[in-house]
Amino acid sequence: MPEDIKTATTMIHPVILSGGSGTRLWPMSRSAYPKQLLPLLSELSLLQETVKRTSDAANFSPPLLLANDAHRFIIAEQLRQIGIQPAAIMLEPEARNTAPAAAAASFWVSKQDGDGLILLLPSDHVIGNVPGFRAAVAQGTKAALAGKLITFGIKADRPETGYGYIRKGTAFTGNGAEGVFEVASFVEKPDKARAETYLASGEYTWNSGIFLFSASRYLKEYEIHDPEGFAAVKAAFDQAATDLDFVRLDGDAFAKATNQSIDYAVMEKTKDAAVVPVDMGWSDLGAWDALWATQQQTGDGNVELGDIVSVDCRNSYLRSEDGLVAALGLDEIIVVATTDAVMVAPKSRAQDLKKLVDRLKQQKRPELEHQAVVHRPWGTYESLHVGHRVQVKHITVKPGAQLSLQLHHHRAEHWVVVQGTAVVTRGEEEVLLSENQSTYIPLGVKHRLYNPGRIPLHLVEVQSGSYLGEDDIVRFQDNYGRA
Repeated sequence: MPEDIKTATTMIHPVILSGGSGTRLWPMSRSAYPKQLLPLLSELSLLQETVKRTSDAANFSPPLLLANDAHRFIIAEQLRQIGIQPAAIMLEPEARNTAPAAAAASFWVSKQDGDGLILLLPSDHVIGNVPGFRAAVAQGTKAALAGKLITFGIKADRPETGYGYIRKGTAFTGNGAEGVFEVASFVEKPDKARAETYLASGEYTWNSGIFLFSASRYLKEYEIHDPEGFAAVKAAFDQAATDLDFVRLDGDAFAKATNQSIDYAVMEKTKDAAVVPVDMGWSDLGAWDALWATQQQTGDGNVELGDIVSVDCRNSYLRSEDGLVAALGLDEIIVVATTDAVMVAPKSRAQDLKKLVDRLKQQKRPELEHQAVVHRPWGTYESLHVGHRVQVKHITVKPGAQLSLQLHHHRAEHWVVVQGTAVVTRGEEEVLLSENQSTYIPLGVKHRLYNPGRIPLHLVEVQSGSYLGEDDIVRFQDNYGRA
């Protein structure tokens, strides 16, 4: 089968789901910047890698992305960085799992191309064999055109207990399809003994969570098996609004959609589910042990990333994002150090990290939400020091970007330009600052920061006052649609 998909005249529309939180990869993955947005395996983020897999094959249209509101500008910027113009970025008002998301995408594709096929892809998976991936999609295309709802089953090479399984049925050969099988059953994550039985039988594959189907065909099945969810998503799509470059599904309507996965809502109930077994170097990177398995290891079986010094360590994952990590005598251990947190766990307990995250949620730890570098539509900021009535930040503003016109009730600010040029609105005056120049923003004064240059603007901000929280912002005008 050729790499490009030339078996059908129907366009294939990649739909990339980017609403996950990736809690099992904390402390690198945070709610404001989850794993799909991180460069965990290369210079590109997992999202960028996913988009690029469908960006240069015949019969693939520009991708449609589904995301939550908090990540919209980060996703748009990451697509811009790799030169991809999406068909749209659709914003889910709240997380309702994959079945409603697939329905919203199907309404979009049906409106654009009634006969189009959807290739539904999680944004945070690794596929090492891209030609194998495209060949599998080509295999499934003829069956999808014949009305089958295709899932891709990963050929199991070990008795994995962290994945769901698919049992293959009889071969499906309609419409000239090859390498496609009816789905005999979907199986939940098994225990070790049952997983070993599945592996030995050769009848089971791992459930990848990747799907291929006609948009209209999925909507028909979704309406049959979840009519209330169908009605809710349809209303949310019909009442969607355009906001800058984004499509916002209606929040009140979408909230009424049933919170369930596409597997449970449709695939386990339809009579037309089919599976394409494939070996394509796949991993869902669901936990740190999976990341260890996908990366180059030392002779002692260690993965060492960042500033690491290790002695007598074996089969461990050691990663530092900031500063030295010195490890002695570790065996099968995960150590991940970021600027503001260090996580240590046995590799065998990697799947249990959610228990630790839940404990941190109970304690309302801020380290669950943001990394040290916080991303905004206009750039980033990083808190360098927090003390009594004082905070120091490093602020970066992208060329041509500007912050909102705002004021603070509880703090004053001092700005020192380190690199670039800044236009500062301060009350009724406007000031142009260059490197090593500074200004002072008194408490209660309207102000704004703009980068008119062609290089990033870097400045140091010193805040002083009785309250230094990020919610002490009153916005009067904003380029990015924020309240």
